Amino acid sequence: MIRSTRRLIACAVIAATVAIAGIAPALAETISNPVAVFTGLDKITGRIITFDVYVGETVQFGALQLTPRVCYSRPPDESQRTSSFVEVDQVTLKGTVRRIFTGWMFADSPALHAIDHAVYDVWLVDCKASSDVPPPDERG
Repeated sequence: MIRSTRRLIACAVIAATVAIAGIAPALAETISNPVAVFTGLDKITGRIITFDVYVGETVQFGALQLTPRVCYSRPPDESQRTSSFVEVDQVTLKGTVRRIFTGWMFADSPALHAIDHAVYDVWLVDCKASSDVPPPDERG
């Protein structure tokens, strides 16, 4: 009990010192990017491709349809924590569409929220400000 009280007092003293000194933890600024970069693996053929997808655009990789909703990165001088909120649908042989994944993907931890599919693996690689692929509204 005495140790707990001492720790609590020590934490309070540190917190008060930080507050008085005006020291605040540095928070890395997030950058919202218009393009998410994914890598996909077809486990049957062994084919691996990297492809750009604009935020809000749906692209197809095999039987999967990926739609990134946001793609965040940090400035180059900060530790990278690239993340994207992604929706993934599977198109069945009958032509129906079934949602198989909705959530965050992290480039530095691809297995954390991986797409669980028997034939395809897809993971986030990066976010970027532009792409060689024209935006959907500029395609004919």
